[in-house]
Amino acid sequence: MVRAMKAADIIKYPFWTLALATGAKSFRDNKVIGSPTLNRMGLHAKRIQLAHDLAWSRRRRLAHLIDPADRAAFDRDGFVAKRNFLDPDTFARLKEQALGYRATAREMVQGDTITRRMAIDGPARLAMPLVDQMLKRKDLGGLMRYVGSFDQEPLYYIQTILSHVKDAAPDPQTNFHSDTFHPSLKAWFFLTDVAEDEGPFCYVPGSHLLTPERLQWERDISVGAASHSDKYLARGSFRASPDDLARMKLAKPVAFAVPANTLVVGDTVGFHARGFSARPSRRVEIWAYGRRNPFLPWTGLDPLSMPGIAEARIPMLWKGLDRLQAMGLASNAWVDKGLKRPLDD
Repeated sequence: MVRAMKAADIIKYPFWTLALATGAKSFRDNKVIGSPTLNRMGLHAKRIQLAHDLAWSRRRRLAHLIDPADRAAFDRDGFVAKRNFLDPDTFARLKEQALGYRATAREMVQGDTITRRMAIDGPARLAMPLVDQMLKRKDLGGLMRYVGSFDQEPLYYIQTILSHVKDAAPDPQTNFHSDTFHPSLKAWFFLTDVAEDEGPFCYVPGSHLLTPERLQWERDISVGAASHSDKYLARGSFRASPDDLARMKLAKPVAFAVPANTLVVGDTVGFHARGFSARPSRRVEIWAYGRRNPFLPWTGLDPLSMPGIAEARIPMLWKGLDRLQAMGLASNAWVDKGLKRPLDD
């Protein structure tokens, strides 16, 4: 058995090596990325340095798309927050459309928390014209592209976070973490008010910057990441304790306990978490996600962002994962829950 496993690994090594030039991040599943020897020699540190350098190079070429004040805020903090993003009347009508929208919902359980997502695809945009109009705004699109460092259309969902709805361990998203080793985009347009004790999004200002302290911490963690007991860390989403944040000389986290109609756009290579929820709660938002191969030097040339294709990506992704699971080739954590509205049980 040992010999067979070694032979299988030999076959995989060329593919594991090629994955270094992609966004592959799992230390546990890739023995090159996860090699303690190579990471002691600086493999992970070099990879993260190159990814960050390329991201900032792309951002310089996308800077004309963003307001200078927003650019300064992001460059300093790693996020941009905008209260009252829409005028009150438009927001009230958009919220009514979004919360009343009924469509196929997918749910994932993590600890005691359920995350529900509904694709904002072509039919959704037709059913929610004000949502469609907002997502086509040039200022929003420019902000997404600058933060994400690519001229790329994000994936958009209506997302509901249902906290304390399962008798289980705490939600792992409440631990401060970086999504992956390279800059990437997430955004939240809150459709409901978020109280300070009801799981607000939290972010450590300035933690998107690759300081010498951050780079050394990444290098130290990478050496033992493949065998770490935390499965999320072992798969490349590094967790940071309060002591880790202090070691990196980072600021105190900011909790976005904000009213509805607030937009937050952030780089999730920075440390972030879902805040503490004192009681069962529901948070609803229009949520965006963008990630691309971090080693591409160009900003655009993304065929998946073309109109007609961009809106169809999420249903295609879900169906593809379902097929792979049926074939026994993958596990799909996003379970089809049928037709629902964002605030349904």
